[in-house]
Amino acid sequence: MPPPEPADASASTGADAEAEAEAERLGRHGVLRLRAPNPGPLTLSGTNTWVVGRGPAWVIDPGPLIDSHLEQLLAAIDARGGLGGVALTHDHHDHAEAVAALLERRPAPLASGRGGGGVTLAEGERFGPFEAVATPGHSVDHFALLTGGVLFSGDAVLGEGSVFIDADPGAMSGYLAALERLQTRAELEVICPGHGPVVWDAHAKLEQYIAHRLDRERRLRSALSSGARSVEEMLDGAWPEVPVSLRPAAALSLAAHLDKLEEEQLLPSGVERPRYRSTR
Repeated sequence: MPPPEPADASASTGADAEAEAEAERLGRHGVLRLRAPNPGPLTLSGTNTWVVGRGPAWVIDPGPLIDSHLEQLLAAIDARGGLGGVALTHDHHDHAEAVAALLERRPAPLASGRGGGGVTLAEGERFGPFEAVATPGHSVDHFALLTGGVLFSGDAVLGEGSVFIDADPGAMSGYLAALERLQTRAELEVICPGHGPVVWDAHAKLEQYIAHRLDRERRLRSALSSGARSVEEMLDGAWPEVPVSLRPAAALSLAAHLDKLEEEQLLPSGVERPRYRSTR
C-alpha cells in the first residue's frame, strides 16, 4: 500500500486567510463572530454567536452550553469592555442554552421574543444598538436584530442553504412578508446569520430566499395538480433532494406551505397533513 499523501497545506492556508479576511471585514462593523463547536445537519458548521461593539459589548445568541464556547465568549466580552446586554433571535437551545450561565457570570439585561423576565421584543423595539425586526416562520418568537447596515438574522436567513419553517398558523405567509419588508431596508448591507458564513450581499440573498420559497410552493402545487396527496408524495414532488434524515424537518415546511395554500383557498381536498412536533 502506498504511503498516504500529505495534507494539502495550501488549502488550509487558503481557508485561514479567508477567515482572517472575513474577521477583518466584520471588525470594520464592530462585529466579532464566535462559532460554537456544535456542527450538524441542522446547525451546519455550528451556531454563530455575535459580539457587537465595545464599552460595552452586546451579545446576540450565546449559543449552546459548551464550556469552551462560553469561556471564549466571556473572554471576548471582557476584552471589549464588559457586557451591555444579550439579545436572542429565538429560544431554540442551540442559540439560547448558554444564556443563564452567561448572565450568571456577567449580569446584564436580556431581550427576547418571549420576554421570560427580561425585555420582550416587538417590531421596531430598540434594545441597545439594535432595532428588532419580527421574522416569524422558523419559530413564533423569532426576531432579527438590525444595527446600521448589519442584520443579525438568526435562523430566518442562513449563510448557506435554506431554513425550515415551523407549522404555526400563518407561519409561511408571515415569513415571506418579513423577508419582503427586509428587502425594502435600503441601509441593509450585511447579514450575520445564525449558521453558516456571513452574507455580504444582503439584498441578493433576500431575493434568493424569496424566490426559493415561491419556487418550492410552485413545485408543491404542481405535485398536487398531478395527484399527490400523501405526505411522502408531496415531499417527493417538492423536496426530492432532501436526504432521508432531514425529511421529518422538511415535513414542517411542507405543513407550513399547506397552511398557506389553505389560507388562500388553493388547497385541494383529500390532502394528508404531516404529523410533526413543533420546534417551539
